[in-house]
Amino acid sequence: MGDTLTLKAKQRDLSGPKPNALRAQGQIPAVIHDHGKDSHHITIDEPEMVRVFSHAGKHAPVELDVEGKKYTALIKEMTRKPATMKVYHTVFQAVKANEKVSAEIPIRLSDEIPAERASLMVVSALEHVTVEALPKDLIDEIIVDASSLEKAGDKLTVADIKAPSGVVITTDSEHLVASVETPKDQIAEADAAAAELAEADAGKPEAEADADAEATEKNES
Repeated sequence: MGDTLTLKAKQRDLSGPKPNALRAQGQIPAVIHDHGKDSHHITIDEPEMVRVFSHAGKHAPVELDVEGKKYTALIKEMTRKPATMKVYHTVFQAVKANEKVSAEIPIRLSDEIPAERASLMVVSALEHVTVEALPKDLIDEIIVDASSLEKAGDKLTVADIKAPSGVVITTDSEHLVASVETPKDQIAEADAAAAELAEADAGKPEAEADADAEATEKNES
């Protein structure tokens, strides 16, 4: 994990401007959940929120500076408005250095995948896994060894992921991570070839077809 990112915030007066008024000013309403204590309501500049989330995601601790009072926290949720994709609301979870936390860590398949060299299609089914770890043990991503993906039908599940030291993966171990499929154009070519062969066989005289069948049986024997 790299250096902790810092995000400046302001205390929000709940009797003050409404959430939509704050958003119109470029301020994002947010809340910090703090170990069962009263939640802290804050506002954050939207560009800063977007910048920090692009680096921290939901896996890297962020240092929140709320008018001089600091909290180490994970971004638990950042809601965007579908029509504009502008940030609508953010939820933080305060964390302690000596307590394990739950976080989402992105996963990425290793670069060398035998199936891709064989012109097969590797389909990823999972972008991240949920883990439990101390904040210091959280990492930016987990690289999944994909060297076993060789032929159509091969697959990887969460059970195949090797977690780094200090990290426990809590996502269902049977959840599919990636699988190998034959590209549709190859399937179409094979189907077309089979159809062409069937059509050719159908057009042959019966005696010629029987002769071809006998020749095939001899070759196979």
